[in-house]
Amino acid sequence: MLNLRHPLVRSAIYGAATTSRRRQAHRALADALAGTPQEDRRAWHLAASVDGPDEEVVAALDDAAERARRRGGHEAASAAWTRAAELTLDAHARARRLYAAAGSSLAAGRPAETDRLARAALADATDPLLRADLLQLQGQVEWNTRSLDDGFRIVCQAAATAAPHDPARARVLAMLAASLAAFGAHAEDAPDPATIVPGPGSDAPAEERVAGWLLEGFSAMPRNDWATATPALHRAWDTPVGPAAPHLLHSNLAIATMHLGDDVRAIRLHDLQLQQARDAGAVNMIEHALTRGVLFRIATGAWSDAASAAQEALVLDRNLGLDELAPLPLAELAVVAALRGDPRAPQHLQELETALAENPPRGVVAGLVTGLVHWASARQLDIAPATALHHLEQVDLPVVRGLSALDRIETAVRAARRDLADEWLAELVVFAEGTGMPWAWAAVHHCRAVLGDADPEGEFRQALEWHARSPRVPARARTQLALGEHLRRHRRRTDARVPLREALDTFETLGAGFWAERARQELRASGETARRGADLVPTELTAQEAQVAGLVRQGLSNKDVAARLFISPRTVDFHLRNVYTKLGITSRTELAALALDPA
Repeated sequence: MLNLRHPLVRSAIYGAATTSRRRQAHRALADALAGTPQEDRRAWHLAASVDGPDEEVVAALDDAAERARRRGGHEAASAAWTRAAELTLDAHARARRLYAAAGSSLAAGRPAETDRLARAALADATDPLLRADLLQLQGQVEWNTRSLDDGFRIVCQAAATAAPHDPARARVLAMLAASLAAFGAHAEDAPDPATIVPGPGSDAPAEERVAGWLLEGFSAMPRNDWATATPALHRAWDTPVGPAAPHLLHSNLAIATMHLGDDVRAIRLHDLQLQQARDAGAVNMIEHALTRGVLFRIATGAWSDAASAAQEALVLDRNLGLDELAPLPLAELAVVAALRGDPRAPQHLQELETALAENPPRGVVAGLVTGLVHWASARQLDIAPATALHHLEQVDLPVVRGLSALDRIETAVRAARRDLADEWLAELVVFAEGTGMPWAWAAVHHCRAVLGDADPEGEFRQALEWHARSPRVPARARTQLALGEHLRRHRRRTDARVPLREALDTFETLGAGFWAERARQELRASGETARRGADLVPTELTAQEAQVAGLVRQGLSNKDVAARLFISPRTVDFHLRNVYTKLGITSRTELAALALDPA
């Protein structure tokens, strides 16, 4: 055997060889690897040894792709199936291999490559169900990274293509289209998703009934028919489906929680989705589960966890070159900082605005990003009520309108826009009556008190009764603060101290400096001295440094951190040294002991 001392020598010799000699060399290497554990290398040498269709080589590449997919190597799987397709003569088989390659490419976080492969497969595909699956992949690229409306139109086309041949599959695709419509998607040349395929029978399998209920629930949302949407979604949630059910069914059971603000169910389903995505190495679903899960942690006051998850998603987007996805985690970080009253909140907002200038929000998250941007802007310290209201008026997506309900209505009152406050409260009442969600009823009673209804104290106390059934801790603390302020203003200083103390404790636990200071001032005005909580250690870490620090604090090794963030262990070591320098520490033990501010 010839040993070459330098890779450039090897490249020079390989480049100087004729095509025929190269193929002969690759075939010899493939033969030498036969029967060894290095079957993947053998498959690629076989692929390089032929210049035309070859069933033996295609079979070896298929096996290599499947092995890569099972271990989470989706990029390698896509490459193997793409090469197998190039060596396939039969058009139908070639289209199926290109479809497999496109699916693996999407899982690897490569949407542009996914679209290219799907288009190539559509040129060969004649089977309507395969065409429907390919259209669904194309639609997914569109609604995630380009146009929500185009994605909706393509998915409707996929559902209509499948309907005559497989109503169950068509129903899942129609449900997906309705889910997109619930986020504001529409297209003049697309049918109503609810009309594409008949509903399932009462004796249909559980998966088909769940798809039908989700379709019904999502279809009712654009017309604010929450009385129809809510029971349909609960029937879907309460009907068990196995892990083998279509992935789109599981993901949309989680997405449906966003619309009702079902926080506990939402966190459970998104955490499950995140764990499954990590196990499969599906980068696109990891990013999706992280960023959607953040919303409910913001609502429930798990702000440190929310910031950590948003930072991980941001690092993932940047490491994989998915800059078009970065605005969502940046917007979530900006909201957390603003809600905390963090002095660095303007920096978060500035970083977000810079990212938006380079990559305006696209696809299904566009309304979400826009709403979060305006919510964060309205919650900046020392902002004038009129300016804050200007931002809050531009929050259109119902999901964000629900999250920001207290801020929107209270700001309208401060800005002397009673008409707008009444309009928004009426909208909230419709939602609360239709869904029965405790957080919504708590917000209704809180806002009625703020608007000065006949019995503000009674409204605040009713709000607290509803808060007791909801995990939205920050909203409960705000009601406690508002009740305490009301009682103190009416010279009931002793009565005011209990809700004020409870509010202060919560705000300090949340790290909500602005709200905690407001509660302290009210307590002092009531005649009680309020202690000041321990300050968190502020940091100037970059997003990637903060994410590395957070994972190391959880006890992960450098190798495990690298796998989680899709970077090399050497890069982790580099960032960790920077963390030590900035924080003035020298060990993992000291890092774990610090009370860092993650915002």
